[in-house]
Amino acid sequence: MQQIADWLKKLGMSEHAKRFVENDIDMAVLSDLTDEHLKDLGISLGHRLKVLRAIRDLGNASVAPSAASVESEAARRDEAERRQLTVMFCDLVGSTALSARLDPEDLRGIITTYHRCCTEIIERNGGFVAQ
Repeated sequence: MQQIADWLKKLGMSEHAKRFVENDIDMAVLSDLTDEHLKDLGISLGHRLKVLRAIRDLGNASVAPSAASVESEAARRDEAERRQLTVMFCDLVGSTALSARLDPEDLRGIITTYHRCCTEIIERNGGFVAQ
């Protein structure tokens, strides 16, 4: 935790070190922090922006791509990959008529149950629901 305290001190924000320590924020999770997280810690907007910029700068400094990695990335982009894709559209027959007869909350309950059943069947067969 001393490393995070030193980093904050270097940024001129050592007053936030205690909050970071209390919330178990160390250098390993620093790159996962968002503006919302910093806001929850009670850090002012200006300091949140400075911390987020410093985190981005840390990421840029530590990820200097080598020539070999740039070449391998370019080679990967040139290779075609064939994937199987099945698109399925499911609709509840008569839902328009139901919407005219039922209370909106009741209709939502029926449609939610229908979506849940469809999702269970799709996931049971190895698929996933995008929307």
